[in-house]
Amino acid sequence: MNHILELAERLAQTHDLPDDELLVLIRRRNPGASSFLKAEARALCDRIYGKEIYLRGLIEFTNFCKNDCYYCGIRKSNRRAERYRLTQEEVLACCDMGYPLGFRTFVLQGGEDPWFTDERLCKLVAAIKKRYPDCAVTLSVGERSRESYQRLFDAGADRYLLRHETATESHYKKLHPPELSLKNRLSCLQALRDIGYQTGCGFMVGSPFQTSEDLVRDLRFLKEFQPHMVGIGPYLSQRDTPFRAEPNGSGELTLFLLSVIRLLLPEVLLPATTALGTLLPRGREEGILCGANVVMPNLSPEDARGKYLLYDNKLSSGAEAAESVFLLRESLENIGYRAVAAKGDSLVS
Repeated sequence: MNHILELAERLAQTHDLPDDELLVLIRRRNPGASSFLKAEARALCDRIYGKEIYLRGLIEFTNFCKNDCYYCGIRKSNRRAERYRLTQEEVLACCDMGYPLGFRTFVLQGGEDPWFTDERLCKLVAAIKKRYPDCAVTLSVGERSRESYQRLFDAGADRYLLRHETATESHYKKLHPPELSLKNRLSCLQALRDIGYQTGCGFMVGSPFQTSEDLVRDLRFLKEFQPHMVGIGPYLSQRDTPFRAEPNGSGELTLFLLSVIRLLLPEVLLPATTALGTLLPRGREEGILCGANVVMPNLSPEDARGKYLLYDNKLSSGAEAAESVFLLRESLENIGYRAVAAKGDSLVS
């Protein structure tokens, strides 16, 4: 036990560990080491970002997707999914609702929907930026060409979220159909960073077939890539996917890894995700206390929220709903933090 605590202390001091020691830390983690890392991660985040938690308004604008990822509830083969696309007017209405509530970042998230060509998506981004020039626009719409990413950036998109899902090629193949590749996913991430986006990546914790070695490779990839934001959350099953019978990921391990990531990447923006809040009763608050500093309430129209089902039982009401932001502010104040109306740019260079 003393050895594990020593590893935790060294991670907090040096912001890195060799892969073999990261593996030991994950495999042999214990309550003492977890509590130490939680406290160190929170203190580090407080020194850099203070007691401010950044709000992002999530707009799930399409659940059409051309891909067939084995874990995802909006995969193209799921004929039970109720498909929808929001119009530009509907998306702008979401922004109109979110702005007076204090949202200064709008996150457009959707499946890889071919209907949203560069022309249509650029027009949407430009419309948001024209109406709200003091706000950031974040896109999370999957793999596109470098030229597409450049056009969207030129139209006004500031940030892009693209989870790498796993940094282990053999594991990636077990989660995705043959036409998708880790090589292309990583190429997309590099293109986004090169173009000038604030770039986010991340992975599922406890996805089918995942090993501790896979998690170490994920952490090493994050350390080397130096993303501006990292989104991790527990794997949660969805009833209409090939992985419907697979067990959900661990909330405890997810919280542990949030602390590890904060210490590996001190300036990173780190969300407490909806998936964590879905799995654990106070998952969002626990995530904040483990080093997270971003929350992403849902600004989507209410009828759309029930159709964007990446996994079962997804939270979309209460403090997860943007219109109930007062509940979120209160829950954050109860643990000593405050939600701020700010773009909340990453400090990562």
